[in-house]
Amino acid sequence: MKNKKYYIERVAAIIAAILLIQSLYFKFSAHPDSIKLFTELGVEPFGRIALGCFELITALLLIFRKTSHIGALLGIGLMVGAIFSHIAIIGINYNNDGGTLFILACVVMICCITILVVKDTKLPFISRR
Repeated sequence: MKNKKYYIERVAAIIAAILLIQSLYFKFSAHPDSIKLFTELGVEPFGRIALGCFELITALLLIFRKTSHIGALLGIGLMVGAIFSHIAIIGINYNNDGGTLFILACVVMICCITILVVKDTKLPFISRR
């Protein structure tokens, strides 16, 4: 039987991957809201497409347990950028969404941090031993 850490890591990885994947439709389909956001950030269209590619790679790495720690590291980097963009440039309540995008970025960040903490044997530099 699998231990509790296994299930915590898997749930966190799946939640983060699903949240990253669901946003890809908007980025890759050039949805007007996505174009507006990345225009305000000053990186439309290349930033939108590149970010979508990085998010897809991150989600795929998170899905597989052997690479979830790498996906978590990438996810933290991406979410630091997203959270910073919300705080410094576009605002937490972007486009009257009630802070949904900001909250989703925070959830992905928390899930990625959880993965790294639970899989501390994979990353000795954050190990508690």
